[in-house]
Amino acid sequence: MGLGAVPGRQAAFREGLEQAVWYAKALGCPRIHLMAGRVPQGVDRAAVKGEMEMVFLENLRHAAGVLAQENLVGLLEPINTRITDPRYFLDTPRQAAAILQKVGRPNLQLQMDIFHWQIMDGNMTGNIREFLPIVGHVQVAQVPGRGEPSSPGELNFPYLFQLLEDEGYKGFVG
Repeated sequence: MGLGAVPGRQAAFREGLEQAVWYAKALGCPRIHLMAGRVPQGVDRAAVKGEMEMVFLENLRHAAGVLAQENLVGLLEPINTRITDPRYFLDTPRQAAAILQKVGRPNLQLQMDIFHWQIMDGNMTGNIREFLPIVGHVQVAQVPGRGEPSSPGELNFPYLFQLLEDEGYKGFVG
């Protein structure tokens, strides 16, 4: 689940970043998912939040420089902590946006995974409108089963796809 925010693993994060850049260039992929990592087992999230954020900011600043040299974009994806991974550090779009603002590099962007956003916060219309200016990629899956957009579930994908278009999103949807 990544090492971006994991204290003591900065060297491993940088090694992994070098490998990811190599693969991205070889495949012609302009974006790299920079995964935050997990809160250590048995540790209270609130107790380590500050330290993990500090490590993440340090690693993201480094990554932004490396990626800029290669004309690549780094993506931060909040992953829900209710179903998918209770220990994942980066779990809401608001947290990710605040971190991106602190780093302040245009080649670091938000990865909108509608599945995770719906589980953690709902309010899809408001969140899409608020965070779309910093979104570099959109992923979709139906809630709760993580199926195709046409499968039964909570989300009205024709509405959400139209909203993305109306709000000016021009990127890929995966």
